[in-house]
Order: sequence, then C-alpha cells, then structure tokens
Amino acid sequence: MSPTDPAPAALERAAAVLLAGGLVVFPTDTLYALAADPRDPDAVGRVFGVKGRAAGRPLPLVAAGLEQVERSLGRLSPLTRRLADRFWPGPLTLLVEVGDAVAAAVAGESATVAVRVPGHAVARGLAAALGYPVVSTSANRSGGAAPTTADEALASLGEPVDLVLDAGAAPGGLPSTIVDARGAAPRLVRAGAIPFADVREAV
Repeated sequence: MSPTDPAPAALERAAAVLLAGGLVVFPTDTLYALAADPRDPDAVGRVFGVKGRAAGRPLPLVAAGLEQVERSLGRLSPLTRRLADRFWPGPLTLLVEVGDAVAAAVAGESATVAVRVPGHAVARGLAAALGYPVVSTSANRSGGAAPTTADEALASLGEPVDLVLDAGAAPGGLPSTIVDARGAAPRLVRAGAIPFADVREAV
C-alpha cells in the first residue's frame, strides 16, 4: 500500500472490518498502531486483551481532520482549536471531552480522550473511511518496543488481528506531544516531538 496515496478500496475494506468489531494494524507517522472502532465496547476490550494492557489506561484516537473531531467528539475549546489549527496534521495530541458514543474503556478513569490528526495519509484515510476517529495505540504487547514495520507489529502482538495495512517501514522517532488546552493556558501532559515552548508560543 502506498504510504502517501492509499487505495480507497483498501481503506474501505479496513473500515468495514472495524465496523464489524475487528482489529486492524496500520501505519502512523512514527510507528505501526492497532486500530479499533472506539464506539464498540467489545472491540475496545479486544485491544486491551491483545496488547495485555492494564484496564483503566486510556486509549488515544486518531482522526481524519479537525472537522471530524468536532463532529464526533464535540466543539473544542477556543485554545484547543487554535492549537489544532496550528499543528494538525502532526505530532500534537490534544485532550478533549469524551463523546457520548465512545466506549467507556477508551477514556479509562478520565473524563477526556486524547486525539490527534496524524501526518500519515493511511492513518487519516482509515479514520475518514470509518467516518469516526479510530483507536490508535502502538501495535505491540504492553511494555514492548514500538514496532516500525507490520511484521514487527504482528510478531510483538503474538495474536491474530483481522487485517493489516502494510505501507512499508514507519520512521520511528519521538511520540506525539500531549497537551491539555481546555483551560486558560496549555498544560503539558507528555513531552514529545513538538517542544512545549512551540506550543506556548502558538497561543
């Protein structure tokens, strides 16, 4: 699959798998991730099982664009929207309120969900084909190395998934920066690829 111009038919097939409760391995701008439909509690439960992930730990989402985030999860705060306009697509993850349709386990013990619009065309295309942001957590057993190829992802998970979108090696690198901008000023949640100084300068 082309990493810059993915075939629509392949993305539509992957979206159909997600809608049926399946799991899909797909590339992002840094690593290979595991996707599920965040509205499906059983599919979200499978993500925790396949990864060996502790219950209560939230799962991040990736979206096709800002419009999809607001349509699916609700209006963003003015500051959150300003940062989204500045840094999306890209490695900035923003905390937003959990939408009513999202399965409770996605947010864990939090009232928020972490979402971003990635720089990778396959990741954005998958969310676009689903019509909703998708769960996007690294496709490895919890505690393992983040995979940069589809083969590494499958070897790490050790359990079958329903579909793999292989677009060649991902480049690796720092994870996304996570910021909570729902208040009067941005708050750094996790340092990452975008320096927090750049975030503060943008607001």
